[in-house]
Amino acid sequence: MSLSNPKTSFIPYNQKLTSRAKENRKNPTSAEKKMWYEILNGNRVGYRFLRQKPIDNFILDFYRPKLLFSVEIDGDTHAQQIKYDQVRTNTLNKLGIRIIRYANREVLNNLEGVYLDLMHRLEVRAGELKPPRPPLSGGQGQEIPLSWGRDKENPKG
Repeated sequence: MSLSNPKTSFIPYNQKLTSRAKENRKNPTSAEKKMWYEILNGNRVGYRFLRQKPIDNFILDFYRPKLLFSVEIDGDTHAQQIKYDQVRTNTLNKLGIRIIRYANREVLNNLEGVYLDLMHRLEVRAGELKPPRPPLSGGQGQEIPLSWGRDKENPKG
């Protein structure tokens, strides 16, 4: 998948997940609720996020489509969950989506630190997706005469 124009890229999703995503939005964990209301909902980060967005066969906690960027809030993990998260992250990375994770305890106990880290990561991601700017010629490009397109014999054109 090309990252050159994420605004126009469509990423397929399992439509069977939409009702579950809706339920998740209605019943967030305490960490998800805090992250949404104190950081992601509104103008604090300067980016609009979607909550509980189905992508492929997964539901992302918070998703910024224009940056192909997801914020995941993780609860207590065990070996099976870690393996599942690795597969999930690899699949989403192949779709061009950058995943960052914060533990519940980080959001609940160090929200300002999470905010500062998130802002840094958003800036980095935005920079990754900007098209490269052509270098300035520095006066070494083609010299174009002021009468460009006019016949020297007939200056009126």
